[in-house]
Amino acid sequence: MSQETRRVAIVTGAARGIGAAVAIRLAADGMAVAVLDLDEGNCADTVKEIETAGGKALAVGADVSKTDQVEAAVGRVASELGGPTVLVNNAGLLRDNLLFKMTDDDWDTVLNVHLRGSFLMSRAAQKYMVEAKYGRIVNTSSSSALGNRGQANYSAAKAGLQGFTKTLAKELGPFGITANSVAPGFIATDMTAATAARVKMSFEDFKTAAAAQIPVRRVGVPEDVAHTVSFLVSEGAGYVSGQVIYVAGGPLC
Repeated sequence: MSQETRRVAIVTGAARGIGAAVAIRLAADGMAVAVLDLDEGNCADTVKEIETAGGKALAVGADVSKTDQVEAAVGRVASELGGPTVLVNNAGLLRDNLLFKMTDDDWDTVLNVHLRGSFLMSRAAQKYMVEAKYGRIVNTSSSSALGNRGQANYSAAKAGLQGFTKTLAKELGPFGITANSVAPGFIATDMTAATAARVKMSFEDFKTAAAAQIPVRRVGVPEDVAHTVSFLVSEGAGYVSGQVIYVAGGPLC
């Protein structure tokens, strides 16, 4: 893909984990990538890896739950890289607790980042896609969308993203824009390591226990999700829209 025709992608929550792997993969696919996270400084490692490999990247700091910050961030990307036609809504966090212990803030914070953030980013980016008559949106859901003890907030947000995705596919399809969702199962990241620490297990034991329940007998890595996203945002995936793909090593139900 030439410099003149290079697609511009935004990946949120791209400072580490799944988001970083997705950003690096899309850059390898030939896209200019805006690496967006809450703290712009935390994006440096991802940007450096992309640039070292010969790609083009831009670090952007923004709270995806804040309208003004989202509008400013997407505007900056359009100004410095070009109008974005690929958006991966991956930013997220955990505030796990059982329902009777979950606070209002636990609920609001998780819903705001995952669900409101994806809405705000999609709304801001879609105008560039409509203008280009081409777009790809991928929302990161989770196997927890099917329900998971101690994650009423996270499960609700991730299930909501699946409905959001299907609605985007219907509304934006006439403009050449597809919308899909990836729903990872167990992926070895800092987030899952923190969960292991919370339940007082070593991360290695935690992964071993999880792998025993997964048909392919291993846990996932961020690159597993990145490969799937790469397909969904590709030119060749133009007839795939409104789908939820579980990247989980086997069926979940």
